[in-house]
Amino acid sequence: MTTPWGELALARFPEDPRDRLRAWDAADEYLLRHLREVPLSGTVVVLGDRWGALVTALAAHGPTQITDSYLGQEATRANLARNGVGTGMVRLLTTQDPPPGRIDVLLVRVPKSLALLEDQLLRLAPAVHEGTVVVGTGMVKEIHTSTLKLFERILGPTRTSLAEKKARLIFCAPRASAQPLPNPWPYRYALPEGIGAVSGRTVVNHAGVFCADRLDIGTRFFLGHLPDSKGARRVVDLGCGNGVVGTAVALADPEAEVLFVDESFQAVASAEATYRANGVPGHAEFRVGDALTGVPDGSVDLVLNNPPFHSHQATTDATARRMFADARRALRPGGELWVIGNRHLGYHVTLRRLFGNSRLVAGDPKFVVLKAVKR
Repeated sequence: MTTPWGELALARFPEDPRDRLRAWDAADEYLLRHLREVPLSGTVVVLGDRWGALVTALAAHGPTQITDSYLGQEATRANLARNGVGTGMVRLLTTQDPPPGRIDVLLVRVPKSLALLEDQLLRLAPAVHEGTVVVGTGMVKEIHTSTLKLFERILGPTRTSLAEKKARLIFCAPRASAQPLPNPWPYRYALPEGIGAVSGRTVVNHAGVFCADRLDIGTRFFLGHLPDSKGARRVVDLGCGNGVVGTAVALADPEAEVLFVDESFQAVASAEATYRANGVPGHAEFRVGDALTGVPDGSVDLVLNNPPFHSHQATTDATARRMFADARRALRPGGELWVIGNRHLGYHVTLRRLFGNSRLVAGDPKFVVLKAVKR
């Protein structure tokens, strides 16, 4: 990537030579060109930097990165090293960490989730002052009237730039500090009846987790077709989101040990909060990570997976393929991977290639539940 401060070598994480997606886009480039004319002094905070392109370019200013993505954070570490930047130059925080007490420059890469943007702006607002430089960036299709209204309501008067290469900047002039606005996140709601062990139970959703205010139809379909986990001592809810699936397993079989895994810090916090809110007996572990990295080979009896098929705005099956391959490695012989997915994604083909088998457990016009067994 070409920046006002030189060329940077950047890659996504984990690196995959088959993946043609770049670790930056026109929105990152537009923001960096604008910052050439902006004095970057004091505490610089970069919110939502997707793969570390922004903080790597701005490393000389000692920025703080705040991200919800484990993969994004690991990409940042790798990109800093790739460009000869010491990790001590950049402070890496998650969306669950306490934010800096004072922010003099706030740079915001607009996330896909408006709820996550709301939550994070509300968390950061007490540290922003009238002199804070606030600049957001995103592709035109990512910035809506609702996005601008959110900046305006939480921080102050907001306007946008002209578009360049289908990217746009957001300029916000913070008001003098006032009484902090209440933060509606995390959000709690009761599950509907008729969905098995979690019927009527409480869900806790932190901002940014998929379908934050209701049970999504894919998960609902999956809950109606979960396997009998009796005898499965080690169960993984892979890509756990708010943890409803793993919590259902734990309620149905208190003897099961359930591992909740997601690459989103918000998701894992939601899963743990959901599990604790329901007073589930038994043992559970909550882990932020890349698929099942760190889980020993042949140590798992059952993996339940609802894989994402988007990486930000791009549609890709790379994450699903990595999850399936990791599940096969972690499963013991005879262990099973159960997958819920949109029918059109064709996961049965990938599962047959990896496992040598795939069986349709249930389906409707939109979703399929598939099972693959490790031989």
